[in-house]
Amino acid sequence: MKHISKTSLTMALSAGLFFLFLAATGAGAASAAQPLAKDRDQSRTLTGTVVDKAEQPIPNSVVYLKNTKTLAVKSFIANDAGSFRFPALSPNVDYEVYAEFNGQRSGTKTLSSFDSRTNVQMQLKIDVKK
Repeated sequence: MKHISKTSLTMALSAGLFFLFLAATGAGAASAAQPLAKDRDQSRTLTGTVVDKAEQPIPNSVVYLKNTKTLAVKSFIANDAGSFRFPALSPNVDYEVYAEFNGQRSGTKTLSSFDSRTNVQMQLKIDVKK
């Protein structure tokens, strides 16, 4: 008869219970490895305007979008109407957004992964010094 250590027995029981749990809940290895179809097919778009304290658009301001998961940063130069657009954003990631113009910076806003809207509108305000 082969001797089984207490640690090996505990690990085997834990693994067995884990797989039993997966089978009971219907979660298999294939579903755990693949994102849900609705998450794969869906993306979000962030649009908005950069304005001063008087709500006037600030053309040519630079808007920064930071992916908080990867820390990758995208930028967009606002058009003449102060508008910006970031398409094809993952619905499963939080993003931080802020704008800069002539050394001044807006507050940072967050686009949360809990926000289920596919089109999100934001206004970023900068206190422009004249």
